[in-house]
Amino acid sequence: MGSSRRRFLLRTAALGSVALASRELGATRATQEPQIATPQTGAPAPSAVAPLTSAEEVLARRRNWGRWGNDDPKGAVNLITPQKRIEAARLVKSGRSVPLSRPFTPEQQFIQVNERGTGGSVVDYYGFLYHGISTTHVDALCHVWDRHGMWNGRDPAKEIDSRGTRFADITAFSEGLITRGVLLDVPRYRKEPFVTVGRPVTGSELEAITRAQNVPIEAGDALLIYSGRDAFTAAGNAYRSAPEPRPGLDVSCAAFVRDHDISVLAWDMHDALPDPNALPWPAHGVIFSFGVALVDNAYLEGLAAVCAEERRYEFMFMALPLKIPRGTGSPANPIALL
Repeated sequence: MGSSRRRFLLRTAALGSVALASRELGATRATQEPQIATPQTGAPAPSAVAPLTSAEEVLARRRNWGRWGNDDPKGAVNLITPQKRIEAARLVKSGRSVPLSRPFTPEQQFIQVNERGTGGSVVDYYGFLYHGISTTHVDALCHVWDRHGMWNGRDPAKEIDSRGTRFADITAFSEGLITRGVLLDVPRYRKEPFVTVGRPVTGSELEAITRAQNVPIEAGDALLIYSGRDAFTAAGNAYRSAPEPRPGLDVSCAAFVRDHDISVLAWDMHDALPDPNALPWPAHGVIFSFGVALVDNAYLEGLAAVCAEERRYEFMFMALPLKIPRGTGSPANPIALL
């Protein structure tokens, strides 16, 4: 059993023990009143916390909390309207379909072969932890938070137990993430093979790339940021889990996402680490601050090549997460259809 899976199982077992003890004491969380979200224009609840740092302001000053109602679990995905999907479908010209998932290799796979008369079948069981830096997956809005709370100001201590989340689970995206997609090719713009640890992607750079590629960003879009992760690892570098140093996006990219009312963010590299401001989630923060659906570990090298070949960087984007009640996310194979 891998060390990451072992740590996960131990933490889950501990959480389950706490939940059981709480039930035995009669402190059933299911009867608690939901916490009311802090409105988008308001300040964090006074209970609270120390004042915002200047770095936190990037994520906090224009939170989308309350924008679609205090109980809304979909966040910026609300910007993907039926009309937005129709407009996305009109972008399909060549019919070329580009898969954006990395190969999925579960940590456990058990095979059972069955006989049936003169025929038979084979079935398998998968056991895996999909969050992290390997599996392509969609994060639900409950997945991460900072000291000010989850998406819409909810308290994770009240919303999450050993059975999952009560609020903003992955079923909020069960209609699919289907919208106009735009790829921003950072290595091509830099004329370098990949983003490096010492030079993270910035929001001002993303603005420059949109101009260089002549592709405007529109409200409700899926923004795909290609940073050259596969070229980075092919050059002998290890792409590491937090808190190890790694290349990626800095917090100013979160401001870019909010400026353009992005609904979905897909990337091959994660938050750049270490973060100079000690933010826990400098780029992942678009989840809990702005309600943006995040597609982690997308394979974008092939799409970057196709976009360069066809000389266009917009397409129809589709990601269909599994419908898992109380789930914090789902593996997926997103598709770009050109």
